[in-house]
Amino acid sequence: MTKTRLTFLTAGLALSAVAIAHAHATFETDSAPAETTFKAVLQIPHGCDGRPTTEVQVTLPEGFVFAKPQPKPGWELEIIKGDYEKTYDDHGTNVSSGPVEIRWKGGNLPDEHYDTFAVRGKLSGFAKETVLAFPTTQLCGSEGSVVWDQLPAEGQSAHDLERPAPTVTVTLASGGNVHGSHGGKHADQIAGGPVNAGDLEISAGAIKAMLPGAKVGSGGFVVKNAGSSDDRLLAVEAQAAGRVELHEMTMENDVMKMRKLDGVVIPAGGTVELTSGSLHLMFMEVKKPFAESETVPVTLIFEKAGRVEYVLPVTAASGASGVHKHN
Repeated sequence: MTKTRLTFLTAGLALSAVAIAHAHATFETDSAPAETTFKAVLQIPHGCDGRPTTEVQVTLPEGFVFAKPQPKPGWELEIIKGDYEKTYDDHGTNVSSGPVEIRWKGGNLPDEHYDTFAVRGKLSGFAKETVLAFPTTQLCGSEGSVVWDQLPAEGQSAHDLERPAPTVTVTLASGGNVHGSHGGKHADQIAGGPVNAGDLEISAGAIKAMLPGAKVGSGGFVVKNAGSSDDRLLAVEAQAAGRVELHEMTMENDVMKMRKLDGVVIPAGGTVELTSGSLHLMFMEVKKPFAESETVPVTLIFEKAGRVEYVLPVTAASGASGVHKHN
């Protein structure tokens, strides 16, 4: 069975169900480096207008090859194979066809529950950073379906769409010195340079160089909110570290104390500086100490602006200013 393979899509597939909850079908991890094996874990958050999901269909884009889906108890697994547009190397063997669509069928996922559906494949054949769309359809018996197939136009984000397609950003190392691989949509930016996301502008990013053998690093950036309502930085992710935490340092009875924060408010019309001073990022369980002149891609997760990919340059260890809020 030969299928036409799509990487970038426009909105246009019909939606059979009349109502959709605000939660979208997304991947647990939405960025990965080229020429690596990637486990795409799709999250299905709700049914079709209140009805349970009985089938999930995922179209695999060109460049996601040698796919192997993960079986699910209670669901029948169907693998549809077809021709690739290109030929790919599989440990010395040229391969030009393989799985192009995966279907989990005959299950029952109630609307009030959520579940994940996983497929593993190789991200291969990319000469530049690419956003791969995985058009996904939820079927709810004969009573309806939800189609996730839209990609944002220029200037939009996925949060502006009613039915955004789950996507994975395939990243490339920049000059061989990208530390980590969670590069995302802005891996070609000037490291630390300004990136806009809705009403927010992120700039002046930096991470301090670490000593050999160190496992904890610190850094930050500046966020300016030009909007009329507050936003909130909820979390930061980085493949170069086991986890990233938001920390604040304060003086209590002449003793410097540091505490972990659940989030940071970015006030309307204001600017917040997260630096290596009072308010900052802590990179925990760092896999390889950050060295000066390297870069560390991160994903910033905002309450309203959504997921924002950003690249932090690693600078020489030196003093940094504290946090300031300007209203």
